[in-house]
Parts: sequence; C-alpha cells; structure tokens
Amino acid sequence: MGGTVMKEPAETINKPEFLFRNNVQCRIFRFLPALCGIALSGCVATGQEPHGVKPLYTYPVTSNETPYSQCLKELAPIKANNLPVFSVGEVADKTGQINYDENGHVISQGISEMTVSALYKTGKVNLVERLDLRIPLAEVKLAEQGRLNRDISVFKNLPASDFIIVGALTELNYSIASGGARLAVKGIGGGVRTVVINVALDLRVIDAKNFAVRYVSTLQKQIFGVEVEANVFRFFGSTLVEFEAGSVRNEPLQLGVRSVVEMGVYQIMTDFLKLPSSRSCALVETDHMSGHLQRLSPENGEE
Repeated sequence: MGGTVMKEPAETINKPEFLFRNNVQCRIFRFLPALCGIALSGCVATGQEPHGVKPLYTYPVTSNETPYSQCLKELAPIKANNLPVFSVGEVADKTGQINYDENGHVISQGISEMTVSALYKTGKVNLVERLDLRIPLAEVKLAEQGRLNRDISVFKNLPASDFIIVGALTELNYSIASGGARLAVKGIGGGVRTVVINVALDLRVIDAKNFAVRYVSTLQKQIFGVEVEANVFRFFGSTLVEFEAGSVRNEPLQLGVRSVVEMGVYQIMTDFLKLPSSRSCALVETDHMSGHLQRLSPENGEE
C-alpha cells in the first residue's frame, strides 16, 4: 500500500448491588397506609385524561464522546494520501456474563459498531461494510434480476478491504477493590461504599490480502463507583418509620467499553499506520504486574 498514511457458558454474576442502581434514591417504608394512598392518588394516571399524559422530557440529545474521542478527531486534519480501506468484523462480547436481574447482557452487544464509529472519527480510513451485508447483497440480487434502476455492472468494481479489524471484549471483573464503612447510633446512621471493576478489550488487524495478523491491541480500563447513604429509624407509637436517603455516582460501564474501543483504534492509527501521536493521548503504562513476577519466581523459593 503506497503513500503515507499517515460464547462460553453464561455465568450468574455477583455484581456489586449499588453499581447499577438509580443515581438518586429516597424511600419511605412502612408509613401510614392512608397517607400513602393520598400521596399516590395525585401522581398516578387515571386513564381518563382526554389528550393523554404529558411525557416527561428532561435532557437534550448530545454527542456520544469519551475523553479519547478528541484524540481520534485530532488525526483528521493530518494530510495523507492513499488512505487504506478498513472493514470491521465481529468484535464480540466474550465475557460470558449475563444479567439475570434485567434479563439481558451486562455488556453492550454493539462493540463492532463502536469500532466503526471510532474509525470514522479519525477521518484517515475509507470504510466499507462487511459486518451486515444482508441489504447490500439484496441490492445486488435485485440488480441481477433487473428490478433496480441501476445496472448490475455498477457492482462489479467494489472496493476491497486492505485491513479487517476483529476482536472481543474478553474480561469483565467485578470487585477488583471494594470497601466501605457504616455507623448507626440510636437509629440514626449513614455509610459509604466504593467498588472498582474493570473491562478488557483485545483487537487485531488482519491483512485482507494474505490473512496475516498485522497488529494486536490489548487494553483494560478500571471503572469506579461510590454510594453514600443515610438512615433514620423511629417509632411513632407502635409504628416503625424508616427513612433512607442516598446518592450513587457510578462511572458508566458502557462508557468504559467505548473508551477502550476508541483507545484501541487510536493505537491502530498511530502504532500500526504510523500517524503522528499526541503526548496527551499516550497510553498510560502500568507496572502493576511486574513486581509479582519476581515474587513468584522459583528462584525466590530456593534456600
């Protein structure tokens, strides 16, 4: 290429309960039944509204960015000729994790689409569709049958891929680190809990001309969550009134997935295609594992 360019068996998961709760919680339990009925009657739809219930609409639609989106977009103004043709195959969720509480997968099943979006942000590749060819091939079939206002000869010189990206989300580890504390005195108390989980992604670049694996990226990201809660318990006569309030601040799990995808694509653009990289976008290298090798070495067990 010339020019400068430049599932395994599902497992039941024991996720930290608060990590996927709503961000704000405020609950009152075992209060006076009459008061509850009065309160609920004011906010429940009766079905008699002549024009329906006005839906709640809060925040506007925004762009879907991660901190690494800026790194990808910084590549777009770089002058380059003979842009390579990329296609994206399956980038699957192979963590084997199923969320049985919500009847679905824990991890987004759109990782391939995230990869396509990340490549597009760079402006430094020509993208061709290979992930879902059902409609394109149906177009070709209809042209062959003479049912389109387009001649079949148009499809005889389709662009071939130079490189194909495939891979998988390979890790989802809960409670890498967790902690918390709680204190209550005479029915009044509070507490805080924290948790760290991580996701890992493995991508590879395949040369479409000879199927050789030309580049591999393996990345992980840790995700943090914290919960603060307060509780009050009081007896009014023979009735126990419990008030709980709290807040949860979680780094979105799927945002973490998109982040590792975008960093993986950035590596492909800079390490593999040799586009210039930015220091602010450099991969954070850690040596968390290096010390363990020396500790676990058989030589350390010798007397």
